[in-house]
Amino acid sequence: MLKCEICGNNDFVFTKVLWDELISAWQLSPYEVEYIDHQQGQRCQSCGCNLRSIAIAKAIVDAYDFEGTLNEFVQSDSAAKLKVLEINEAGDLSSILKKIPGHQLITYPDYDMMHLSFPDNSWDLVIHSDTLEHVPDPMCALSQCRRILSEKGRCIFTIPIVVDRISRFRTGLSKSYHGIPTADDEDNLVHTEFGMDFWKYVIKAGFQKCTIHTLRYPTAFAIEASG
Repeated sequence: MLKCEICGNNDFVFTKVLWDELISAWQLSPYEVEYIDHQQGQRCQSCGCNLRSIAIAKAIVDAYDFEGTLNEFVQSDSAAKLKVLEINEAGDLSSILKKIPGHQLITYPDYDMMHLSFPDNSWDLVIHSDTLEHVPDPMCALSQCRRILSEKGRCIFTIPIVVDRISRFRTGLSKSYHGIPTADDEDNLVHTEFGMDFWKYVIKAGFQKCTIHTLRYPTAFAIEASG
């Protein structure tokens, strides 16, 4: 049974979120539409978080070997020792993550992920959710995350992945936006469609490990980059 790794609830509701223009731009099959719709539109009835956010929560508690929910983790001694950088609001998790004393939220593009203005080795955990696809050079952004992490630090993130395809840049294709169906904000412009080879970006950015934390395949999982 699916459980919310944030609050422990196991009751969920679903609302369709994809729209026809985006489905066409990404050339999504009915199968792909179904699992992406559930990733974004299936929510915990108690805390309201969708599966994408819950996957990040699972990755965090698993990465730190914590027996409990994210709500419990942020109040633990383990969390109190961490310096946590959140780049953009990680779904609906910001209000929970900010309970960690060492938490800081920054917003892209006000903070350029390709030129992070933090010293080397200054954070223990970097979190971002469905942001990397909007960065012109995602490998550069990941390398910046690695640079600012401590020796045993972790970068935990999600990206929209079409699991049976190879990643591609959208250069030369019609512009595609995320957000809302009528969005034309350049900050929502998609530069990269990630596929099954997403792990290459992590390793090429300088990380030694790429760990997948699976909530439900292929609907929701989060990536942990470390080493």
